[in-house]
Formats: sequence, C-alpha cells, structure tokens
Amino acid sequence: MVSRDSHPYESHRGGGSKQTMNLDEFVNAHAPESGGETFQLENSKLLDVAVNGSVMAKAGSMVGYTGDISFERKSEGGLTGMLKKRATGEGTVMMQATGEGNLYLADQGKEVQILELSETDEISVNGNDVLAFEESVDWDIKMMNSIAGASSGGLFNVYLKGPGHIAITTHGKPLVVPTPVSTDPNATVAWSSDVSPNAKRDINIKGLLGRSSGETFQLEFAGEGGFVVIQPYEEFQPGQ
Repeated sequence: MVSRDSHPYESHRGGGSKQTMNLDEFVNAHAPESGGETFQLENSKLLDVAVNGSVMAKAGSMVGYTGDISFERKSEGGLTGMLKKRATGEGTVMMQATGEGNLYLADQGKEVQILELSETDEISVNGNDVLAFEESVDWDIKMMNSIAGASSGGLFNVYLKGPGHIAITTHGKPLVVPTPVSTDPNATVAWSSDVSPNAKRDINIKGLLGRSSGETFQLEFAGEGGFVVIQPYEEFQPGQ
C-alpha cells in the first residue's frame, strides 16, 4: 500500500508528459492507500472499508477484499423482509461483512459519498442508493404511506440513524437543495429526517414531455428547514 501523503506516480498524473507506465509503475500508481478512516475513498467510485468487526453493505457491491472477511445475506421474514428486499432494488438484500481486513465496494460506476452521522442525525435514503454503513448505525425500512399510490423510487426508503459512517451513491455530483422543494422521484437520493414528502401529480408535465404511460409524479417537500439530495440522473426503479 502507498501513503496518502505521497504517490509514486504523482508526477505523471496531472498533465503529464509520460503516457505509458511500466508494470511496476502501474502497480504502485494504483495500489490501495494506507491509513485514514474506517470509510475512505480509493477514488470517487470505489469505497475502501477497514473492517474490524462487522459492517453492512449492499449485496452485490463487493468488488474485492483482503484479510479474513465472511459475508452473510441479511433478510428478515414477513413484511419487514419483503420491504427490505424491495428497497435495495432488483430483489437484493443487504449483506453483513464480518472479520478483519479491507473491503472494496462499488455500485455500477456511481459516485460514492461518505457521511458521518452523530447520535442525533437521521437521514432517509433511497434503498437503491445505500452502499454501506457501520454496525453502530440503526437502520429500518419504512413505507411512505403518503405516497403509496405513486410509482416512485421514494416509496420504500432506508432510514439511517447515527452514530457512525454511512456511504451512499449518486449518478454524478449531487445537489443538496433546501426545502421547500419538489423533485423527480427517480432523481431523489435522500432527504433529512425533519421533512417528509407527499406525492404531487402533474398531468400537464406528462403532456409536455410526451410520456406514454401514467401520470407524472413529483415528490413535494413542503416543510421548511430540511434538505433533499438530488442527482443529475433519473434512476428508474425495478418494475417501473
């Protein structure tokens, strides 16, 4: 591993005159960085988790690991289990990684955002956008009764409460907008726990955009003092 303070190939990364690396240079230039936090980025799309105990991660997100780590899919029975499967997209569930080593996670080339939650922090995240969180973080799946009739990614969300680190994913660089605001459900990644959305149907927008099936739904966050995380991409949910 290489240190965060220096990089063996740093002179070639900026606008570099050298375009070709020999094998040793390639290995050193792209080696994992040592030290740092429990959750740290190897690059904008790859999360490095220093596992010492247990951590929760999205099933299917593991791209590699070192050390001694075992994996167990976590899915409870009954309604809770069904909602947790639905929330993580395409019938997948969360997995628990246990042991000691470094776990490398990614999700379809999406950007990874690391957040640190205090004991009083709580955030609601689209289930498809949850990548990982520490074992100290409480999590639950809640059905949004206020928008139960809407075909939207916000119907089933993962509520995460600190303390601890969480990692979420976005297509591109996210925008954090203060409430009140209305958003496209398929571009909505997360929102603060002090606001709650309602479904807003806009038939006029449907006609303007020429959509062929169903009304156009928006998420309306009417409360003040909160925030909503949106991404520059419409990520359609399974079944839409």
